[in-house]
Amino acid sequence: MSDEQRRDSLADQAAAWVPPWDRPRPPAADTPTDEVGPGEPDRVEAAADEVGSAGPDLGGVTDATVGESGGAGGVPRRQLAGRRRATVAPEPAPELSDPELRGALEAILLVVDEPVSELVLAQVLEQPAERVGPMLDEIAAGYTAAGHGFELRRAAGGWRLYTRPEYATYVERFVLDGQSVRLTQAALETLAVVAYKQPVTRSRISAIRGVNCDGVIRTLVTRGLIEECGTETDSGAFLYRTTTLFLEKLGLNTVDELPPLAPFLPDDVEELADATR
Repeated sequence: MSDEQRRDSLADQAAAWVPPWDRPRPPAADTPTDEVGPGEPDRVEAAADEVGSAGPDLGGVTDATVGESGGAGGVPRRQLAGRRRATVAPEPAPELSDPELRGALEAILLVVDEPVSELVLAQVLEQPAERVGPMLDEIAAGYTAAGHGFELRRAAGGWRLYTRPEYATYVERFVLDGQSVRLTQAALETLAVVAYKQPVTRSRISAIRGVNCDGVIRTLVTRGLIEECGTETDSGAFLYRTTTLFLEKLGLNTVDELPPLAPFLPDDVEELADATR
């Protein structure tokens, strides 16, 4: 090749040379291209519109942001953003029919070892508390009308099954079977003072009974029948009151249901009180 032909060839190559920043980028093997040639804008825009309108059906896509333009002949790209995690609301528990609700309540009441409130029963059964209360009243009335040996009644702020008082002799004979589990006379007297005078201090109990009651009070606290409930403002002495176990054992709902003392007091109680002063 002559020198003139070589110069013409170099001139042609220089004229055909394209700077790197103007050259089209080749797509990567595992990455989708960000640029589209002039012949495909319609297809890209249609696909982007389909993605933008898909919304929650595409795994929670909520928005599309416009990216930068590509090189020569490129079109703007849409970038998925703002994914939101779908939250599923818990399904409400199915409402039980009246026979189902009655059976479920009876089953729970058979296994409880202490009175259970209407609110707890409603939470366990996932039913409105407005249905549980009337159903318990209906069950209790049904037991009474049928003459069963047990009854359902309120005690210590809740509900529990109890044997009927007319069968107490037989139940006591079966449970005790010769065992003596009763409180002593001193414990019964002290417990009565606490029940009717609560909250009351040890010194007040001892003054009413006329003997020191420290040992008896410790016994009653150990058995869970009375408990401390604060201190007296003036002296700082501990105050005592009865517990829910006391109400449960007596089958009472509140201490207001205790029988009045007036019928059991002697006629000359005022004279006796004056004589002891």
